[in-house]
Amino acid sequence: MGTTTGTTSNPLDVIRSTVATISEKVYTEPIRQDGLTVIPAAIVGAGGGGGGGANGPEGTEAGGGGGFGLSAKPAGAFIIKQGKVRWRPAVDVNRVILGAQAVAVTALLVARAVILHRAGTAHQSLGRRRHRSR
Repeated sequence: MGTTTGTTSNPLDVIRSTVATISEKVYTEPIRQDGLTVIPAAIVGAGGGGGGGANGPEGTEAGGGGGFGLSAKPAGAFIIKQGKVRWRPAVDVNRVILGAQAVAVTALLVARAVILHRAGTAHQSLGRRRHRSR
């Protein structure tokens, strides 16, 4: 495997370089206004993989490949005011809605189970009363 001028052909070098560059983006430049300083922060994750090759028949090369993925989302911000630092987490509205839906579905399933159990118990109790009165 050869190296082209200005680029690297080693997937691990590409991954290392990208992670090093992205890790600097976890905190962005502070924003200062009216005595308030805000330092935004993000959650950054990366992953990758690569493949290799071998010499094929008659001196040809075969195989190879790689891939890389990157994800970043807001985590929150540090707010500095009058020398005091506070952390304000970012709210992921989609996650809140999904959590509320999961709770609602669970509550409905539990309510259904309770109602069916009570109905079955009432039916058995009614059957016992009828049997005794004969």
